[in-house]
Amino acid sequence: MSYVVTGAAGFIGSRLIAGLNRAGVSEILAVDNLENADKFRNLVDCEFEDYLDKRDFLARLRAHEFEGGIDAVLHQGACSDTMQTDGRYMMANNYEYSRALLDWCQAEEIPLLYASSAAVYGAGTLFREERSCESPLNIYGYSKFLFDQLVRRRLPDLSAQVAGFRYFNVYGPNEAHKGRMASIAYHATRQFLDTGKVKLFEGSGGYAAGEQLRDFVHVDDVVSVNLHFLERRELSGIYNCGTGRTQTFNDVARAAVNGVRAARGEPPLALGELVAQGVIEYITFPDALRGKYQSYTQADLGLLRAAGYSGAFRGVGQGVEQYARALFEKRSA
Repeated sequence: MSYVVTGAAGFIGSRLIAGLNRAGVSEILAVDNLENADKFRNLVDCEFEDYLDKRDFLARLRAHEFEGGIDAVLHQGACSDTMQTDGRYMMANNYEYSRALLDWCQAEEIPLLYASSAAVYGAGTLFREERSCESPLNIYGYSKFLFDQLVRRRLPDLSAQVAGFRYFNVYGPNEAHKGRMASIAYHATRQFLDTGKVKLFEGSGGYAAGEQLRDFVHVDDVVSVNLHFLERRELSGIYNCGTGRTQTFNDVARAAVNGVRAARGEPPLALGELVAQGVIEYITFPDALRGKYQSYTQADLGLLRAAGYSGAFRGVGQGVEQYARALFEKRSA
């Protein structure tokens, strides 16, 4: 097998396999935990050679059964629930699992590309890949932060490529199984299709209702960044993976509604019209998120561009509208 993709049945993992397939690669070992069985749907259109449960994969790894058979590991497997309160579970899934893969890949001189997260930055206003900018707000962010710190300590003595990507707010196909952790683009579209309305949070962190700012990045743009580094084994480090632009939750909701309206042959509506007609409603900010919520994110792309990645990132107007149309068409099929 040439490549291992962990978290293969998940959101980014399944799209990464699809991206490899488009590049003519199907020699892939897909690794995941299918206790949430519905995730299998994300793999139906993917081509790969074999599937292993995460636990079996780790056992075989430790038994040295893969020596000489793997060219690179693309590690997307993790618990991404930012509301998770079981710290032992989070650390086992996100830190210990990643550390085991790092140790094995370095021992075998195999490239490791892995998923980090913009959650490491917390409530800061600077989003550079520097220790001074990092202050996670929850155990999820901390688990990613801790592994990034381990990678940083290892960088001077690497035997093979290690590249981590701090994903910002990723949206796009194959995220439905994530439930409450799916993107605002997904939830806004689903709510509009179900009820004709979209609910957003009232103001928080000094921002007006729906005006919180995030860096929203389409999953296929994330895949393109991974493939860029997969082809350039000399590149190691930790890199932001976002658009480098901020847009509001109102922008996302408007794009989702207008994407569905376009699919129905209806004209687009401005934000003011959507609010006046009650299509967009604002709800009380949840107490459970106070002190744990990023009201602003914006990727600094300096290191990513310096690493030679020149690809364009689609904005919310293009990406979310396209995604919403696809969700509408899938439901209507």
